[in-house]
Amino acid sequence: MRQVIAIGGGGFGRTQESYLIEQYILDQAGKKNPKICFIPTATGDLDPYIVNYYSVFSKLQCKPTHISFFKRTIDLENHIKNQDIIFVGGGNTKSMLAVWKDWGLDKILKQAYDNGIVMSGVSAGAICWFERGLTDSWASELKLMECMNFIPGNCAPHYDEEPERRPVTKKLLAKKSINFMYGIEGGAALHFINEIPKSTIRFKKNKNAYKITFEKNKINESPYDFKELKI
Repeated sequence: MRQVIAIGGGGFGRTQESYLIEQYILDQAGKKNPKICFIPTATGDLDPYIVNYYSVFSKLQCKPTHISFFKRTIDLENHIKNQDIIFVGGGNTKSMLAVWKDWGLDKILKQAYDNGIVMSGVSAGAICWFERGLTDSWASELKLMECMNFIPGNCAPHYDEEPERRPVTKKLLAKKSINFMYGIEGGAALHFINEIPKSTIRFKKNKNAYKITFEKNKINESPYDFKELKI
């Protein structure tokens, strides 16, 4: 079974008020004390982000590690294939994917995904799994960029958190640059199984993920069925 859990925004990178989405991701491995590897490339391996990761996951029943590309880098293939879960952090998607491709991590992750290792992440770490993602990697404007294409289609994180996300999505759909967009709000994740969206996972109240289309000069936001996480 192939799984991607794409988070629109939130989680340990912003707040440690709850560990709901983190625990949900761990549960998808289907085993006790799963191995989870954090990849914080999109922030340039920012130290406080890594500290927050260990601060949260060390409190949960798992075996956390991380990969650094800006210090001496471990054997990527050997480490990834021995994990149960991958979690990719937010930041600059374009720079992250460029580093990964240079190291061949994109191909290693694809093999891991096909072998059933759970893929997850937030923001840049959400859109990287899709065919294309709506990213603010450029300071001037949001752009749709090619990603790793584990999942066909396009993804926009922070769909309710950043005011330009909706109008840019509408523009792309109206121009027929894309046929549809997965829009994921902060406080929600969209869980894919075998490339099919199964449900929205809410870890904050009233948050959604949508399939967004444009028909008869009108935006249609169709929310997915949801599972609300509770303490």
